[in-house]
Amino acid sequence: MDLFSSEIETSIKNYQLKDAAINYYDSFFSEKEANSFYSHFSNETDWQEDTITVFGKTYKQPRLTALYALNKKPYSYSGITMHPKPFTQELIKIKSKIETVIDVNFTTVLLNLYRDGNDSNGWHSDDEKELGKNPIIASVSFGATRQFKLQHKKDKALKEKIALTHGSLLIMSGTTQHYWKHQIPKTRKVVNPRINLTFRIIK
Repeated sequence: MDLFSSEIETSIKNYQLKDAAINYYDSFFSEKEANSFYSHFSNETDWQEDTITVFGKTYKQPRLTALYALNKKPYSYSGITMHPKPFTQELIKIKSKIETVIDVNFTTVLLNLYRDGNDSNGWHSDDEKELGKNPIIASVSFGATRQFKLQHKKDKALKEKIALTHGSLLIMSGTTQHYWKHQIPKTRKVVNPRINLTFRIIK
């Protein structure tokens, strides 16, 4: 059965932010599709837990990760170097659907598993040298809704917050990574797990 055969009612929001190009697609995947992908990645992904060193202290990274790619190019961030596994059929299906709304050919995807509200991702930009200038990042969410916060690097008063829902797609392009940083903060609320797939291009 083709997971993408059903019609999907999705709303598109273009965020009018200085020095940024951000589009958000609510319900990019139907609930049935999103549930299927969430179950698959929860059970079939070879998750890893890395350590990070901050100000001389080493901690377990507050989320689980996995890297997949069409090539063998590694990806490095925060002192961690990840080596990809080959794309699965499920990842290819998701990648292909994203590429129907943006004319790029993604090569790599970083998966993040936020197990509960204690798991997070600190302030950062996806601006590693492997990604090139003005990288395009396509972020898909399955599972619990989490808040995605943005802040301009120079004009600290410029902020935005987006609730990333089950089956949604967020695309950041243009100079977004150069001028903005983003995070998934911790929350004291009781939340179920969330799986996030961030597609990118590494040549």
